[in-house]
Amino acid sequence: MLDPRSEIYPTIEYRPIQPSDLEVLENIHLALFPIRYEREFFLNVVNGHGIISWGAVDTSRSDDRRDELIGFVTTRIIAAQDSEIEDLFRYNSSRKDLTLLYILTLGVVESYRNLGIASSLVREVIKYAASISNCRGVYLHVISYNQPAISFYNKMLFKLVRRLPHFYYIRGQHYDSYLFVYYGFPEDGGCQVLEQRGEKYTQMVQVQGIGYSLGISE
Repeated sequence: MLDPRSEIYPTIEYRPIQPSDLEVLENIHLALFPIRYEREFFLNVVNGHGIISWGAVDTSRSDDRRDELIGFVTTRIIAAQDSEIEDLFRYNSSRKDLTLLYILTLGVVESYRNLGIASSLVREVIKYAASISNCRGVYLHVISYNQPAISFYNKMLFKLVRRLPHFYYIRGQHYDSYLFVYYGFPEDGGCQVLEQRGEKYTQMVQVQGIGYSLGISE
């Protein structure tokens, strides 16, 4: 693979993830994350079945891999009233259609890190969410030991709203999770985020494939 820190600076472009990305997408997830995602998850991503995604590619490569994924973000739209953070919002009772965008997974292959690719992918997510008239925020989970991811989302102006004890169950061990929310969208009376005042919230999830992001590998 081309080393992006060589004399040739890469030209990174962003596009929707497509069916031809299936094998590479699976391999990157396998390399980056301590959990194993089910085949159904990847098929849903590449076919756009309930999942909205973006991929990063290095178009400056001279070989036939110039359209090969080197980064990705996968997301899902969730009804706000059905989300686990419903109690963080004050709703206008006349609005039942409000949604949130949940980040499932985000990652960049090792040789392309520290080039701002993860930041650009998250900005694509925020821009997309802001374009949805009834979307009121973006949220995700980060496993508690992933300090680079925690710092990254703070830098991207996400707000840490909760620590969830024993949220993950991975390979026989429990891990806490941090819940981050980005809610910088106009609210037009639909809802507003409530500040936390020491509420306790616990949810233990046995991670087996779909639905929870461990954070980022930038």
